[in-house]
Amino acid sequence: MSTKSVANILPLSIASKIRDYHQLAKTRLTFTVVLSAVLGYLIAANGQTEFTGLWALIVGGFLVVASSNGLNQIIEKDFDKLMVRTNNRPVATNRMSVQEAAIFCLVAGFVGVYVLATYLNQLSGYLGLFALLSYAFLYTPLKRVSPIAVFVGAFPGAIPPLLGWVAATGSLSWGGWALFALQFIWQFPHFWAIAWVLDDDYQRAGYRLLPSKLGKDKRSTALTIWYIALLLPISMLPYWLGITGIVSMIIAVVAGLFFLKQGIQFHRTCSTKDAKKLMFYSIIYNPVVLLSFVLDKI
Repeated sequence: MSTKSVANILPLSIASKIRDYHQLAKTRLTFTVVLSAVLGYLIAANGQTEFTGLWALIVGGFLVVASSNGLNQIIEKDFDKLMVRTNNRPVATNRMSVQEAAIFCLVAGFVGVYVLATYLNQLSGYLGLFALLSYAFLYTPLKRVSPIAVFVGAFPGAIPPLLGWVAATGSLSWGGWALFALQFIWQFPHFWAIAWVLDDDYQRAGYRLLPSKLGKDKRSTALTIWYIALLLPISMLPYWLGITGIVSMIIAVVAGLFFLKQGIQFHRTCSTKDAKKLMFYSIIYNPVVLLSFVLDKI
């Protein structure tokens, strides 16, 4: 092979490897998770942002979430092969060995927890470690056992805004728990909408994520409505606790009412089209509400 050919192949192989690590870490999803932690930090910081701490939260949080996502793909590699959505993941296709992925996850997880504990506080490190372990080793294997996996997974999923609060304050106070509760409850309609849309794909891998034993039925959509309705009083908690003002509470309630309206529409039709609308609205709802809390503090 000529030197010129080798020079052309090397950039391609490097780019391919970067794409594989991008998929392993689920970079876009990881950034959205880190965003909720940053918003939690800004809400708690009261305008007194300490940039070293904020960067430690971003870097440490990113590495912990990336490690969790990678471990998820290692554990589910044989099931990822069965689903259209995941069959091109690097570990599932053997483009990346389990050993290579495991080394990445181990290093990223260790460094991420170390950064959180050292440059923020020990409590932040403990929260990051709990989120990593519970997501990878409790939620992930439960997905093929019972719909309770969504409940179990909601705990690590709700850690980011609480982590942001703890990073800024060093304590597990009521404000942090209010943000945790908001993200905890939000995940149920969000994940059930996704599970409805991807139900056929999930069934190929044996995943059971919809709350009803019958899967796509009125009970699943009715439970979705109840959880969205529960978001309304929970979104008022920061105002009642004196953390935010009346403007952000109004925004949160209005956003919740629109969310509820879409949930009711989904319940009426039980259609994939309305499940997709609910899914996309849920993606918008959470950052909009958290951002309104931040802007209200400013």
